[in-house]
Amino acid sequence: MVEIEYKNTRIKLGPSDLVYEPAEDSFLLADAALEEAKPGMCVLEIGAGSGFVSAVLKANVEGIRVFATEINPHAAHCAKANGVEVIRTDLFRGLKKGNRGISFDLILFNPPYLPTSEDEKVPGWLNYAFDGGASGRETLDRFLDEVRNYLKPGGRILVLISSITGLEAVKEKLMKTGFEVDIVLKKKVSFEELMVVRGKLV
Repeated sequence: MVEIEYKNTRIKLGPSDLVYEPAEDSFLLADAALEEAKPGMCVLEIGAGSGFVSAVLKANVEGIRVFATEINPHAAHCAKANGVEVIRTDLFRGLKKGNRGISFDLILFNPPYLPTSEDEKVPGWLNYAFDGGASGRETLDRFLDEVRNYLKPGGRILVLISSITGLEAVKEKLMKTGFEVDIVLKKKVSFEELMVVRGKLV
């Protein structure tokens, strides 16, 4: 199995035709999460893929508790191999809301953000990593509709988006669902700008 090293962490990668390989978006979200996470926090990563971001957090933030969800069975297997406690489910579906379940200080998500038509879909499980629907925001919107049910009071989220996702539409949705919004990191990559958007419950 191929491995990469990042921020004192060795991460095993799954087969590239089955599991999304960490790239600039993954590194940017990991960097933002390291800035945001504090010792003792309870953190959830939605759509963890190989477990890259969660593994980096666990290795670098003392006393942190990290949980993850992932829909792709090959990616979930890879995340487990990287020491991540992962549930195979779609977004929040396998978790209990609020008082009946666990609540989180910080929730992370690197959603599929590419606007995707029917003829642009990738075959198999890897499509879940890329297919953002016609707007590029379909999966992100589903996430934002539910996320506050799983946050502690004053909890925060970090989501990775691209300039092609439509920043203003994302900010508007976040504010409508009760978040203060700011951008914590940006990086220009070829034809797009990647951004990590932070939402704080108010």
